[in-house]
Amino acid sequence: MSVAPATNRDTAEGGTTIATDDQQGFARFTRRLAETPELGVVLACVVVFVGVWSAKHTFANVSNLQEMGRNLSEYGILAIGESFVILTGGIDLSVGSLAALSAVFCAWLVENHGVPLPLAMIVTIAMCGAIGSMHGWFVTRLNVPAFVITLVTYTAARGVAEALTQSVPVTITHQTFQDISRDQIIGIPLPAFIFIVVALVSWFVLERTYVGRQIYAVGGNREASRLAGINTSRRIMTTYIVSASLAAVVGMIIAARLGLGDPSVAQGYELQAIAAAVIGGVSLSGGQGRILGIVAGAVLLVLISDGLIVLNVSPYYQQIVLGVVLGMAITADRLRARRLNRPRKVVAEQRPDPAPA
Repeated sequence: MSVAPATNRDTAEGGTTIATDDQQGFARFTRRLAETPELGVVLACVVVFVGVWSAKHTFANVSNLQEMGRNLSEYGILAIGESFVILTGGIDLSVGSLAALSAVFCAWLVENHGVPLPLAMIVTIAMCGAIGSMHGWFVTRLNVPAFVITLVTYTAARGVAEALTQSVPVTITHQTFQDISRDQIIGIPLPAFIFIVVALVSWFVLERTYVGRQIYAVGGNREASRLAGINTSRRIMTTYIVSASLAAVVGMIIAARLGLGDPSVAQGYELQAIAAAVIGGVSLSGGQGRILGIVAGAVLLVLISDGLIVLNVSPYYQQIVLGVVLGMAITADRLRARRLNRPRKVVAEQRPDPAPA
């Protein structure tokens, strides 16, 4: 006698309802969506944008959106580089000063020494990459805390920039250099397009390559990663090189936008980068965070900053708002870490007692 296959329709026997496959699938989808750490940041971006646009419709003008794209490129690229380091449990306080040094150094090479722009850019990125390598060497070989060695560069790099200029910013007359900030690709400012490319490449490296999985592993448990055969020193050094190199890119974008190689630029950008990373769900203890969240965190910071300017809010209150947002993000990070570290209860499956013989 054949048995009829189970149907996917709801049945009610004795008051018990059996959910369909579609309902179960939808429940799983909504549960996964609710557990996605980036969801809250993305929704916050939408709420802030709609709220500011409702109060000031000029906020959504093409010119203003393009300007926000340029600002986003600076904060976002720095945040991505900073996040590589934070994913391994480190910190890089030097990215703002390295951006200032790169702006001055590249302009100094082009304007004062006639170095071709492409070569000057390559040399500038290589110089910052070497500094990042030095950070990684001190952290992995000499066990110097990342906070300490990057704080040294935070001070020294801006000093070198001031020494190169003698307190007189380098004026950029090179037309192609200036066009880096002015050019557009399908209506997107070139700096914003560079940010998109950096985000996509970083996403691929972190989430689709063996190297990316190793970076997450090192941040999750460095000792276990070493015992598993991962060259932890190499992976940590790689993240500092990425962070410093992307800071060089940001410095040259800033120089192109201002038309100056000014050692005073990018003040406090390292804090903005850390804030964007933490707001986007990157755990300060390492091992957790995704590029989508980092991008959303940078977008949220730019929306808040530019929105407060459009609404004519005092700069003092702008800093207060950004501080409150960062405090909320850090609190959420700690609560998430506590929840993940909480031991889960395992309930043994109860089976009916066997029938007596």
